[in-house]
Amino acid sequence: MRRRLGYRDAVVVLGGDSQALSALDGALAAALSLATGGLSGTVLGAFNADGRVIRIGRDLVVALGVRLRGAKGVDRAQRLEAAHTAIVVAAFFDALETSALPLRRQDLRLSRDRQVRLSGGGAPGRDLVEMLLTVAPPRPAAFLPYEHCLGALESWYGELSARMLSFTEELAIWDGLDSEVRAEAGRYFGAGLSRDAVARYQELYARLAVEITEFGFWAGQVDQQATRSEVRRCLAAIEPLLLSLSPGPDPADPALALSNAYRAVLSRPILAEGQTPAGIRLPTLEESYLDPDFRVSAVQAGELPSDESWWAGVPVRGDLTEYLADALTSPEATAAPLVVLGQPGAGKSALTKVLAARLPPKGFLPVRVVLREVPADAEVQDQIEHAVRAATGRRMDWPDIARAAGPATPVVLLDGFDELLQATGVSQSDYLLRLARFQQREADQGRPVIAIVTSRTAVADRVRYPPGTMALLLEPFRDEQIETWLRTWNACNAHLITDRSLKPLTAEVLARHRVLASEPLLLLMLALYDADANALQLGSEAAGAGMDEAVLYEKLLTAFAAREVEKSAGGVPVGEVPVLVEQELQRLSLIAFSIINRRRQWVTAAELDADLAALLGQTAARDAGFRTPLTPGEIALGRFFFIQRAQAMVAESRLQTFEFLHATFGEYLAARLAVQLATGLQQPPPSRTT
Repeated sequence: MRRRLGYRDAVVVLGGDSQALSALDGALAAALSLATGGLSGTVLGAFNADGRVIRIGRDLVVALGVRLRGAKGVDRAQRLEAAHTAIVVAAFFDALETSALPLRRQDLRLSRDRQVRLSGGGAPGRDLVEMLLTVAPPRPAAFLPYEHCLGALESWYGELSARMLSFTEELAIWDGLDSEVRAEAGRYFGAGLSRDAVARYQELYARLAVEITEFGFWAGQVDQQATRSEVRRCLAAIEPLLLSLSPGPDPADPALALSNAYRAVLSRPILAEGQTPAGIRLPTLEESYLDPDFRVSAVQAGELPSDESWWAGVPVRGDLTEYLADALTSPEATAAPLVVLGQPGAGKSALTKVLAARLPPKGFLPVRVVLREVPADAEVQDQIEHAVRAATGRRMDWPDIARAAGPATPVVLLDGFDELLQATGVSQSDYLLRLARFQQREADQGRPVIAIVTSRTAVADRVRYPPGTMALLLEPFRDEQIETWLRTWNACNAHLITDRSLKPLTAEVLARHRVLASEPLLLLMLALYDADANALQLGSEAAGAGMDEAVLYEKLLTAFAAREVEKSAGGVPVGEVPVLVEQELQRLSLIAFSIINRRRQWVTAAELDADLAALLGQTAARDAGFRTPLTPGEIALGRFFFIQRAQAMVAESRLQTFEFLHATFGEYLAARLAVQLATGLQQPPPSRTT
């Protein structure tokens, strides 16, 4: 993990000359001399408001505008972090200098007796200066908004004040202070100095916010809860925001080719052709994608973001555009991955598509890696190269791709990590660690890379997280988002509604099925179901207060099974369709039982085929011409988009697992099968004929 910048690092990044570095080294040497009985010196003299170290840091910050000119991406972000570190340290000593403490600068000397006493061990002066020079202070960031940063800074200043008090107690003047003055000094070092330093920090920060876009942006991220009622579309504001934060030159041709490939996806329907009934017009990704609410938190060692309790204390946010803009321009982004978690159908893959399309090619080089389509056992670099070829048709090595990006920062979007985990088992549990090592290597080579990984929440406990990992959990749609999506759907199908004398689907109807309607893909499934003769609305009206969940599931599954039977079994007599539909539902019920019987949410293709063979007998695979024949499990599940298929390619073999988009589908089907079997047991045996 990349180390955050302490004050000494900050001076180096900001372009401090040999005089600046000598002053810093001299301050540290003075502190160290106190621990070895060296000559008495004014350790803090270099750090007070007029001292060399603080003055040098201030001069560098004043010239920040010049130093930022031409700086792009991660380089610019590091200089901004360095400037922030400089004003944090300066604010502390500004506050100390203007305090009412009975201490003068010339009093900040150790007596010879105390030098001798400290010569055998650690010294408060050394601890103080080492913290000042090497410990990175908190700063506003995507994961620590400005108002939260102030609280973290007060704690940081509190620790610094405690070290300052320990140092002061060794000064010669301390013995001459009466008990009341000592108590007053103790109280000030205990709390007052921290508050004063935070106030001074805010003044210095406000000056930078006027001149530097990023400082103003960070300070503006206050109480995002107030904006959650607003429904935002398709990360529309992220491109201009990123350009304002990290502008860059026109991209080279390979980078532009990737950007064009991803932008084209925005104008395509949200489902593949053939997955919808005739006559229905699906909205495009750009029309239908709504920025989800989310929670975000750092993952500490041993923690499991798969537990609901882990997220309980993390606030829900509605500022995904601002969060991503900040995260993508943060130095921390190139040190460890951002892991995006969510339920099946929550929109994880859609988020990677939209983000890849929205990243401005002048500042970023997006590479979207669909992990189900690349070799699962390959190195990260090979997977990226595979994805670039799939998107552009060009075979390029990663170093060439990174060089083509120029000053733009590569952003690798690895979609479907859960598919690798489910399909390959534990063999990918260290994938995030390998990804972080890849980021470290690239940073060492001067090619820093941002990595974003998506995964279903259910398997997030089967992986090890590198230090610095951030986890982001996508939240279900709220009522305002459902209503906005519904307006888009009804507008896209206005002609169909009119031509077929249908009623537009309403939010009131969907409110009766809130659990399903809150997940984007299941919301689409409900809309498709209702597009067939207002089936959802008529069923809800017939049920009065609302359609029973079991009745809804039966009608939903039957309707989709009937449509697939009619598409795949052309020429079948009408009277036989119900029989084939029931066969489809029974197969789905057996699959649901296969999953539940294993006490997990998915089943592998091999397990499923074995179960179907045992329960239904050996079934010949469907003829696929020159292609690999379909297995019984693939035949049973391949046609239903409410079935999630996880896939990984290992040694040119395809490993698959299956699960329902919502666990209640499987639970209903398993219960349906149990009821049918129990009913069959209650039927009297057929009478014998003599």
